[in-house]
Formats: sequence, structure tokens, C-alpha cells
Amino acid sequence: MIASVDAPPALLAALFHGLADPARLSCLLAVRDNTRTVGEIVAVTGLSQPNASKHLACLRDCGLVRAERSGRFVSYSLSDAAVAEVLAAAEGLLARVGSAVEACPTYGRRRGSDLSA
Repeated sequence: MIASVDAPPALLAALFHGLADPARLSCLLAVRDNTRTVGEIVAVTGLSQPNASKHLACLRDCGLVRAERSGRFVSYSLSDAAVAEVLAAAEGLLARVGSAVEACPTYGRRRGSDLSA
């Protein structure tokens, strides 16, 4: 069982709000198992370079990824193993309740979004 630290609901909401953006989430997933440069993240996610860079800066500012410069390249990786654990826990939860999440009238499929991508 994971220990609770009683984080304030507003702080938890801020974290989940940041994770709710598909572009930021795709950047996190791209660096979950491998350190990658922005160009590699662009190739994996299909985001434009400026868009990926903007979201990576946000994730860095929030402490979810770390950036290391090597010459003209910047490589990104998760800042903490707990970030990968959150992603894995979310995927595990979706394995059990994903169909209900997808069908949710408030947060499920909306405006032609593809929740499987």
C-alpha cells in the first residue's frame, strides 16, 4: 500500500490538471523509459518542436522532468521514479475501469476526441 501524505486537494488538482493535457502526458510517456532529446520526443509524440518544448518546459518547471544540456541538445528524463509509478498506477486503474472512464458523460469521449491514442 502507498503511504498517504495528505496533500491539499488544490495541490493534487494542480498536479492532475497538468497531467490531464494530452500533449504533456505524451511527453511524459515518451521519457518514461528512456532519456530523449526534444527531437526524439517530437518523433515519438508527433507534436511540433515548439509545442513539445513548451510542454517540456512546463513539466520541468513543475518538477516532473529534468533537463540536461549537452552541447546544443537538451535531453529530458523523468525527475523521479514516482512519476513513472503514477503513470503505471493510472494505466493499471484504466485496465479495470477504463470503459467507464471512456463512457463518462463528463470526462469521457467528447467532441470527437480519440481516447485510445
